Amino acid sequence: MKKSLVLAMAMALGVTASAYAANPFSDVPAGHWAYDAVNKLAAEGVVDGYPDGTYGGDKLMTRYEMAQIVAKAMAKGANVDKLAAEFADELDSLGVRVANLEKKADNVKITGEVRASYRDVDGDVNGHEGILRSRLWVNGQINEDWAYTGMFENNQDFTNETGDDDIDFARAYVEGRVGGLDVVAGRYNEVTFSGNILDANLDMAKVSYGDKIKVSAAAGKAYDSVEVDEDAGVLLHSDDRIYIGTLEAALGDVDAYVGYFKTNSNMDKEIWNVGASYGFGDFTLAAEYMRGDKEYFNAGKDGWWADLAWKGAEADTPGSYGIHAGYYDQSPSAYINPTTDAEYFADGYKGWNVGVSYTFAKNIVGMVNYWDMEAQTSNEDAQTIFSELYFMF
Repeated sequence: MKKSLVLAMAMALGVTASAYAANPFSDVPAGHWAYDAVNKLAAEGVVDGYPDGTYGGDKLMTRYEMAQIVAKAMAKGANVDKLAAEFADELDSLGVRVANLEKKADNVKITGEVRASYRDVDGDVNGHEGILRSRLWVNGQINEDWAYTGMFENNQDFTNETGDDDIDFARAYVEGRVGGLDVVAGRYNEVTFSGNILDANLDMAKVSYGDKIKVSAAAGKAYDSVEVDEDAGVLLHSDDRIYIGTLEAALGDVDAYVGYFKTNSNMDKEIWNVGASYGFGDFTLAAEYMRGDKEYFNAGKDGWWADLAWKGAEADTPGSYGIHAGYYDQSPSAYINPTTDAEYFADGYKGWNVGVSYTFAKNIVGMVNYWDMEAQTSNEDAQTIFSELYFMF
């Protein structure tokens, strides 16, 4: 054993001179440079001598023998991180948990979310459904600049007698930096701005540049089809190509954006939009204007949306809550696949929405939303109540 190693190990255990008077090894007499250190290590049970009563300090040790000593020192609370890292494989074979190995394990984190929801629709369209959605997220740190995210999802439809036991690998993407660019690539859920134009699962690559003023470009395709209802048919096909360009600006209390969308979906579309949100006190006021390049169902080319929110439920703050009210006037020309749990129609929709949210306990959040919508041209209407309860872990 090297002189520096003996001293370092003894110092890690807090040796003091003449702490132990006994001389357990015949080849380490009093006055030897390692006398106090070796006696301390022996008394603590960190080192053992040979059957003939010698310490054998001049003999070479195997890595496995050294790992045994390091393991004993760790059990005594010694700070031997560098040695633990050096002999990590041998320590692992001994069943010893090593800090640097645990650090590698920390690179992978698993989180989850369970949502129980019930949706009831009345009016010219009627129906109800109760769904238990389970999501399991896997996040892995590849290096300082890159990370991986995967997500498994299962939906149990309680209004469907056959049920649904399928587990989908719904997300799988990497994100990181290349030079000054932020990059996301793979299968993920793209919600652009308010989601009034696009909220869909896509196989896509997206690059962004900037901070307070950010420019982004994305291209990809949908990997599953989205159905509105039996009458409206398919809104988004699994092989549809989608292209997006955006500009965002954070201007103090105001966040503003402009975007361009192009798709060859069920109806080929080009859409421009501009929007902004303004925060003042506990309130946030948001508005957006959208315009498509073609007119469908004689419903015009424009879309409008506005929302006023007060506070909001926060998952880590029990008792927090929020209220919001919104207005929609969306022609089918002005969206691809919008974010909404309301019943909406192939020829567009217009109406209003109110909702509340409340945090019952840490990571348990409930929400209830009500929509009163009517079709743009067919005079159909539908009232939707959507309640949901989230459990996050």
